[in-house]
Amino acid sequence: MSMLQEFKEFAMKGNVVDLAVGVIIGAAFGKIVESLVGDVFMPIIGAVVGGLDFSNYFLGLSSAVTATSLVEAKKQGAVLAYGNFLTIAINFAIIAFILFLIIKAVNRLKKKEEAKPAAVAETPQDVKLLGEIRDLLAGQQTRA
Repeated sequence: MSMLQEFKEFAMKGNVVDLAVGVIIGAAFGKIVESLVGDVFMPIIGAVVGGLDFSNYFLGLSSAVTATSLVEAKKQGAVLAYGNFLTIAINFAIIAFILFLIIKAVNRLKKKEEAKPAAVAETPQDVKLLGEIRDLLAGQQTRA
């Protein structure tokens, strides 16, 4: 078996394809959450705390850093950009909360499905006929 054929078999297995789809959807979902946090939540939080922009929160690690924006400060020297960390931490919290809600909804649906009573299977016609034959034979034996 050639290596190309082995690779083709590996790549076409269901789990690999499912994983690839999950990674692609996850990346797209990450961009949506990043936009939600950066474009919706962070401006609101910034307005509540006095119009502050978290992305420009930094601490210069050398005396050469005198800039007031993170981009300029990075050009001047080493900085500790804790505002970016705050943004990423908020992104993580939002993603974790959304996943929690999704999993909670799925579990609730599973519980509802499990709680439904199982449909009582109707007795097949041949089994009914066998039961009638048994009853008739039992009636003949009691008369004899």
